[in-house]
Amino acid sequence: MYTSEFAYKKASSLAEAIHLLQQHPDAKLLAGGHSLIPTMKLRLASPPALIDISRVPELRGIRREGETLVIGAMTTYHELETSDLLKQHCPIIPQAVHLIGDPMVRAKGTIGGSLAHADPAADLPASMLALGAQIKVQGPSGSRVVEAEQFFTGMFSTALQEGEILSEVHIPIRPGARMAYAKFPHPASRYAVVGVAVVLDGNTVRAAVTGAGEHAMRLTKLEQALSGQPLTAQNIAAACQGLLPPDNLNHDLVASKEYRAHLVDVMAKRALMQAAGL
Repeated sequence: MYTSEFAYKKASSLAEAIHLLQQHPDAKLLAGGHSLIPTMKLRLASPPALIDISRVPELRGIRREGETLVIGAMTTYHELETSDLLKQHCPIIPQAVHLIGDPMVRAKGTIGGSLAHADPAADLPASMLALGAQIKVQGPSGSRVVEAEQFFTGMFSTALQEGEILSEVHIPIRPGARMAYAKFPHPASRYAVVGVAVVLDGNTVRAAVTGAGEHAMRLTKLEQALSGQPLTAQNIAAACQGLLPPDNLNHDLVASKEYRAHLVDVMAKRALMQAAGL
């Protein structure tokens, strides 16, 4: 099916993109396009204009600033997967990204597009929560930073306000931290039926899940059960029991809510065992 008619605008800078959004408040931002274009072809979305930000230079790249890793919103999955900086300081991101789609998807998809789209089955939101990431957004009133835990507000819904653009992701460097991501993928789309990200930082355990509910969320029950405890196989197995009640979990043709609740326990155990080296 063809899309409905729309205007196409291409921004060469972040300031220009913000200005174009003010001129076209009902426009959609075009990053990698892997989520937006299919929905437009199915007429599930019919924006009157697209603002292409894929070539904005200040939205690309991975760099270190002190004890923080800064990732531009238009950095592709392939760039994340192959980054030596991330492999050294934040290996959970290359690991999670490697499990997304196929090489064609990873060549075009972007971290900012994924986080702003907030698909409940996307892989990166759970990693952002486990890492304690911060999301920098910019709009006509300036910039602000949103904690990852406050950024994802619902199904395909975020804390982005009208006219704002997700510009950067800030991730604290955690020396010596061990981390892993375990995913049960949909056999066709490779989206996460359930995926769990864990970060072991000293005596602290941070964990988050995607695919289970309306948006990625912290697994606080697991964190509280294991933080300060020896990470033995026995303790991990005991902690990964009934982490989420099935009542409010997603239910579809792929997996029932009860099966998703079971998968949360299984994927959490796998991620923890991998991160702990057991």
